[in-house]
Amino acid sequence: MSPAGAPAALCTPACVTRSAPEIQPVELARRYAALAYEIGIAVTQGDRLADPRALRARARGILAALGIRLDAGPERLTVAGSRPGTLIVANHISWLDVVSLLAVEPVMVLAKREVGGWPVIGTLARRAGSQFIDRDGLRQLPHAVSELASTLRSGRSVLAFPQATTWCSVAGGRFRRATFQAAADAGAPIRPVTIRYHQHGTRSTTAAFLGDETFGASLHRVARARGLAVRVTAHAPLRGSDRRELAAEAQAAVGAYEMPAHV
Repeated sequence: MSPAGAPAALCTPACVTRSAPEIQPVELARRYAALAYEIGIAVTQGDRLADPRALRARARGILAALGIRLDAGPERLTVAGSRPGTLIVANHISWLDVVSLLAVEPVMVLAKREVGGWPVIGTLARRAGSQFIDRDGLRQLPHAVSELASTLRSGRSVLAFPQATTWCSVAGGRFRRATFQAAADAGAPIRPVTIRYHQHGTRSTTAAFLGDETFGASLHRVARARGLAVRVTAHAPLRGSDRRELAAEAQAAVGAYEMPAHV
């Protein structure tokens, strides 16, 4: 959830550095063909794409088409045995974050309204039953918090990015509190998750989606990247009733797993 008045990120496309040589044109063409194939399957599946197994398969297929390796531990994103759904909160670096987390465990996504119109990502998000919000709509915020709490009470789990915008590193941008209020109201567990990108064992900003960059420009840079991998790390769940404490604890858990320059 992106609260009203969220500040613009200090990260810009200038923060992106290329830590590995790019692939050859022939391989780039192959990747785009594989991506088009995955998109075609997603379109033909229609409402069947909402099935978690189908959604996970398409998300993993998109990562594979772009040559991205997914590193994820055995830990589920949702908290087993909880009647309220799980609020999954992660740092936000790229549009690839949504694809990567759906590839681990499909859940409902809370995203800014613009995402719904994006190719590939918008389709996956809509078919996953995503809720789209206007991050500049101050008067809509209480309603959005109430609606999210109701969704969690119903047993559905929700993925949110409380940094409100994308940053080039795990540590960028503080976690804003609105989503944590919804979890507190619903009595829902919170699962902090760290997302990190690397190339050949070195931390990478290639996937970062920053500033006024277009989706097409970002996609092209990602498609040309050699050896790009995404690591998803789920942390111990949190519970509580104070949104300030929950936001601080979640941010500390996510930030503690910032990848060193070399791994």
